[in-house]
Amino acid sequence: MKVYISLDIEGVTGVTGWDETELKDPMHKDAAAQMKNEAIAACRGALDAGAKEIYVHDSHDSGMNMWIDGFPKEVKFIRSWMYTPDSMFAGVDESFDCGVCIGYHSEGGSAGNPLAHTMTSKGFFWVKINGELVSELEYNRLICAKYGVPLKFVSGDKALCDKAQKVMPGIETVPTKEGIGGATVNRSPEVVCSDIRAGVARALKGEGASVPDKEAEYLLELCYREHMSAYKASCFPGVEAVDAHTVRYKAKGLKDLITTFYFIR
Repeated sequence: MKVYISLDIEGVTGVTGWDETELKDPMHKDAAAQMKNEAIAACRGALDAGAKEIYVHDSHDSGMNMWIDGFPKEVKFIRSWMYTPDSMFAGVDESFDCGVCIGYHSEGGSAGNPLAHTMTSKGFFWVKINGELVSELEYNRLICAKYGVPLKFVSGDKALCDKAQKVMPGIETVPTKEGIGGATVNRSPEVVCSDIRAGVARALKGEGASVPDKEAEYLLELCYREHMSAYKASCFPGVEAVDAHTVRYKAKGLKDLITTFYFIR
């Protein structure tokens, strides 16, 4: 079994403020340490389920939030960015059996996490696909679907996990914390890591969430924080302005959707 694990930080237990997510900030060290602990727990869970090959991608911000020691010997660790449209799942292909998401968070336009956003905290208010707000989890499900790879597990804030169970039946979830206003109510780091290990092991033995149709049409809508960014995006072929801050694009299949989003975000 070959497993791809994508890591983010805003859904890690304890992480509450933006300063904690910034590599050069003094508060980042503890957040990154717990991010690493949760990632190692996921790797151990995958091995418990019989995985033979594991790729781990540090896919938060710089992509260099932690050093690569301490991971099981079966792990190949991807640091920084490949600059491909597959972004947080760069390097995934048809050879992988499943995807796993660790430290993920609620989407922009929602209130489930003080750090809620989709792909960029500075660029967008929200991202919609087929009329519904989407999180990075839902978007990365589409990236995996381009290669026929199912998502099987996610850990992150409670609101994200609750939504995932509704819109992605079959995915296993482990909530790490609950966002309330600007605060988070956090579960024990040790308990979270234990639950992640057990949850990943259980998830990898199941079917996971269904794989969306890669040939279907998808409507992408983006609401930018800056009107000039929306204007710039509207100049991309096929993208049309809805209002001063919003654009939309009708994609013919997942490759079209993912490639266009990469160049206009």
